[in-house]
Amino acid sequence: MTTAIPFNKPYVNDAGRRYVTEALSSPNHSGDGPFTRRCHALLQSLLGVPRVLLTTSCTHALEMTALLLRLQPGDEVIVPSFTFTSTANAFALRGARIVFADIRPDTLNLDERQVERLITNRTKAIIVVHYAGVGCEMDVLLEVAKRHGVAVIEDNAHGLFGKYRGRYLGTFGDLAAQSFHETKNFSCGEGGALVINEPKLIEDAEVIREKGTNRSRFFRGEIDKYSWIGLGSSYLPSDILAALLLSQLEARDEIQLRRQQIWQVYYAGLRQWAEQQGVGLPFTPTYCDQAYHMFYLLLPSLEDRQALISHLRSHGILAVFHYLPLHLSEFGRQWGGKEGDCPVTEDVSARLLRLPFFYSLADSEQARIVDSICSFVTKDVRTRRASMA
Repeated sequence: MTTAIPFNKPYVNDAGRRYVTEALSSPNHSGDGPFTRRCHALLQSLLGVPRVLLTTSCTHALEMTALLLRLQPGDEVIVPSFTFTSTANAFALRGARIVFADIRPDTLNLDERQVERLITNRTKAIIVVHYAGVGCEMDVLLEVAKRHGVAVIEDNAHGLFGKYRGRYLGTFGDLAAQSFHETKNFSCGEGGALVINEPKLIEDAEVIREKGTNRSRFFRGEIDKYSWIGLGSSYLPSDILAALLLSQLEARDEIQLRRQQIWQVYYAGLRQWAEQQGVGLPFTPTYCDQAYHMFYLLLPSLEDRQALISHLRSHGILAVFHYLPLHLSEFGRQWGGKEGDCPVTEDVSARLLRLPFFYSLADSEQARIVDSICSFVTKDVRTRRASMA
């Protein structure tokens, strides 16, 4: 029987097992221990940013950005409709009105050409998502934000170590959120980080992350006791999780090289088939260095997408679709979302298919995936062939 190929397998190396064992042997398993501090220092050094704080998830990092913006009910934030619910939920939790924006048809990122018309005197932030680890058009977005005096928040769940015009994603906005979920390039099962690019927000971020207290300053010896001084919650991950994460961050070059190889094999192996079948492949502008987070196909239709999913499943291969349009969701419609508001999002969501993509994907497994896809014929091609018979 053919071995099934899953969509994802979490990566763990020998250093990760060793670090976790070391963390488990420590008398303190809670947050901000030695492995957490090492992760902070490494990320700050690599990204060249003032402060990084590990969180329990990317969702929680986004929730922290909403608290740092001091959002009030009725404030507005602009969010791409083609994203995960957390990107909008984090701000809706503070009472903000979510204003949905459409995406570009090439990179599937927030369409910078449509953002300015969505800004009102209630707009507090533009939330950008670097889809598949390919950078949004940050030059334009930052200029628009500056002109209107609104913040820019980067949801960089897909894009750690990707670059836009030579600069790391996650270092452009006032704040950025990273994900270390098991499906990401670097994982600790569940985890995230808040990247703070605006130094004046650092102290408030530490308070929010430490249950509304100035406990971080106390542990640094800056004050002789700590107390409750503002809003906050418990956003610190266990140091055991940080130990696992550190092992992967230290192996970043090896991990990224392998993921690049997998991406390139998919692209080379599927390019001719895609041209023949009218299927779209991922697009990366020349001035962007992608993070090699995923590889997707844009089938001609929903019918073709679903047929290919079934075709691959019959070959023991799990491929999955991605986001459903947030503006058409039950909750999104409460902000007035309706069909036709974001036509590119609606079209792409129905046709996009993600392929298995993980560090330990064997060459033989990937060859099987490529061969299985190349044996699939889209409806339009079948119809043309039938008409010529």
